[in-house]
This record gives sequence, C-alpha cells and structure tokens, in this order.
Amino acid sequence: QLQLVESGGGLVQPGGSLRLSCAASGFTLDYYAIGWFRQAPGKEREGVSCISSSGGSTNYADSVKGRFTISRDNAKNTVYLQMNSLKPEDTAVYYCAAVGGYWGSSCPVPMYDYWGQGTQVTVSS
Repeated sequence: QLQLVESGGGLVQPGGSLRLSCAASGFTLDYYAIGWFRQAPGKEREGVSCISSSGGSTNYADSVKGRFTISRDNAKNTVYLQMNSLKPEDTAVYYCAAVGGYWGSSCPVPMYDYWGQGTQVTVSS
C-alpha cells in the first residue's frame, strides 16, 4: 500500500525554522516527482515546492523563494522541506504528494496522485 507520512511540523516564532520530512512506504520514490503543498483555513490548497524524480529540477512558489529549500534522499525514501525565515502567513497544514511517470517539477495540485495526511505548521509569537 502506497503511503506518504509527513513529520516535523509544529509551533515556531516568526523568523524561525522548521524542517519537514515526507517518508514513503510501500513504494520507492525514485520514479516519482514529489511536491509540498499547503492549505490555510479558508483557502485553497497551493503548491509550495516540487522536485523532480532525479532531484535535478526544483520549483518554488514566489512566496517562499529564498526561504524554503526542497531536497530528496532517495536512499532514505524521504523528501525534505527546509523552511527558514518563517512568517505568520506560512501557517497552514503542509502536505506532501507524489506523481509517477512525470519527469518535471511543476506543482499543479490536480496532477499529484498520492497524498499524505498533512502536518500542521503554525508561525506565531
């Protein structure tokens, strides 16, 4: 059974950092593009950052460029999202998702097939 599990969320002060992890089980991530998405209360789910299956291509939303870094360790079957200089507007539930048979790093929500349950990130003083 294909499963993605996010971890690393929590409460952090503005300007702080968190690292989210997305661990896969039941399949190998080697042939899947992976994306991080977020959904704040009352808002639509949006793409934050995505990475190609090889790791050679990445994509970031304008709102997080220069602050967030996506990476993957296929040997550990895990994808990471390092989030620095966090702002209150980054508060949301963060999800990771996977799509197979796609070699790019675009982040349209409907394209991604397999989703984790999400992890809450709250940025507040």
